Amino acid sequence: MSTDVFLALLLYAFVTSISPGPNNLMLLASGVNFGFVRTIPHMVGIAIGFLVLLLAVGFGLGAILTAFPALELALKVAGGAYLLYLAWKIAMSRTLGNAGDRRARPMTFLEAAAFQWVNPKAWAMAVGAMSLYTNHAQPFFSVLVIGFAFAAVNFPSVSTWAGFGVALRGFLADPARLKWFNIAMGLLLAATLWPMLR
Repeated sequence: MSTDVFLALLLYAFVTSISPGPNNLMLLASGVNFGFVRTIPHMVGIAIGFLVLLLAVGFGLGAILTAFPALELALKVAGGAYLLYLAWKIAMSRTLGNAGDRRARPMTFLEAAAFQWVNPKAWAMAVGAMSLYTNHAQPFFSVLVIGFAFAAVNFPSVSTWAGFGVALRGFLADPARLKWFNIAMGLLLAATLWPMLR
């Protein structure tokens, strides 16, 4: 892979990782509701889960889904249902989660990693990256390079959204503001399904 292509890949990885989507909206809400430190497992789960998904697509999973459209549809339906469930949970949250509050908790590492497999944006990013940047003369090496590029930019990008949430935490300590923020985040998260439904 040439330097120009690799730089274009890094830019693609950065733009797709930092742009709004289900992961980043959930991290924004988690940063507000739970703070940065309690959101770290969620961020790491996204980074590792997406990397595993990306490599799986690069090493043949994308071709399997193309060959079995019913499996792709099942993933979309499951992902959409789970996304709506998460949107509902965020929208109904009414208090800032504190370390001693066991009723509310941030997403765990495993939940965040597993969510990548039903996240429509994650699939679009993975398939897009592999179709655009895989070098068919060196497929194995180029898939690893694509994985490296995303690993380098994904965690810092998603961390930015949690940081935005932390910055809003003081302003949203007011229960009425927090209520409307969480409702707005739930609605925006649900709206991320629109591209998949078109």
